[in-house]
Amino acid sequence: MLTIAVDAMGGDSAPKAEVEGAISAARSLNVRIILVGREEIIQKELARHEGVKALPIEIRNATEVVTMEDSAGKAMRGKRDSSIRVASRLVREGVAQGVVSAGNTGAVMATVKIVQGMLPGVERPALASAFPTLKGSPVVVIDVGANVDSSPRMLAQFAVMGEIYSRVVFRNPKPRVGLLSIGEEEHKGNDLTRAVTPLLKSLPIHFIGNVEGRDLYAGETDVIVCDGFVGNVALKVSEGLVDMFRTMLQESLRATITRKIGYVLAREAFNDFKKRVDYSEYGGAPLLGIRGVCIISHGRSNANAIKNAIRVAAELAGGGVNQRIEAELGRWSAKSKSAD
Repeated sequence: MLTIAVDAMGGDSAPKAEVEGAISAARSLNVRIILVGREEIIQKELARHEGVKALPIEIRNATEVVTMEDSAGKAMRGKRDSSIRVASRLVREGVAQGVVSAGNTGAVMATVKIVQGMLPGVERPALASAFPTLKGSPVVVIDVGANVDSSPRMLAQFAVMGEIYSRVVFRNPKPRVGLLSIGEEEHKGNDLTRAVTPLLKSLPIHFIGNVEGRDLYAGETDVIVCDGFVGNVALKVSEGLVDMFRTMLQESLRATITRKIGYVLAREAFNDFKKRVDYSEYGGAPLLGIRGVCIISHGRSNANAIKNAIRVAAELAGGGVNQRIEAELGRWSAKSKSAD
């Protein structure tokens, strides 16, 4: 049974969502869960639920909490007994195989990178996010914010990591990998996109060339590679559009549907729409390239998002994603050196 450490003090509604998500995961998934944070607060939240004593859930005390206002540096230097640091330490020590946190993204990334360390051959870790598409299967966008400035070699590494993530979690046997640019032609884009294209062609992946912003949701690509600045803008724009469409659709349904049967059918369609674009269905964004597994969830994650983040963490750990990344990058590095 795999063990996943959950930062119980990280999210906006912590520890309520974290505890509920952990209970749901423990009941439906074959995982052991360690809730990390202020023991008395977590214990009180657990006591509100029935039948938890029989579940594979334990508590590990951590006296400090990283807030959304804390800088990554302050969290690292000043809060050495924070819930995210203790949870990350459990992964480093082999007590847990993965960590889940809905806390301060910058602090979580910095802490995990230092405490757990990097995989050999990886220059920088990258955040991978699943975007909904018209075809129903999600597209993995990497990087969505871990690195504002990236080199061509880093983007090539992101492509390998994103391709393996797509294979392990979304069961794509041969993911189609595209490079986000301003045009499909190779000569279009900036210095970074033009420089990385030859590297992507040399990788053992199914690289299909440049894709544009409008292709994000088309479902014709399984993995889209970009630097963290562009990826984070795309992520935040997408979140804003989803919220806007959801609100507008709900208002339109209320204003135009008068007959009961029509309202019931429309509500079913609306609920289906919400599920297709709901971030909680994907749990969170894995930080790829670090030792162990780390899933960073949205700050406002609900219990369903935490449960799914635990599921994804277990799938990545069980699927040997780190071993695959290390092996693929090792082969590519050896091939590059022999070519030189």
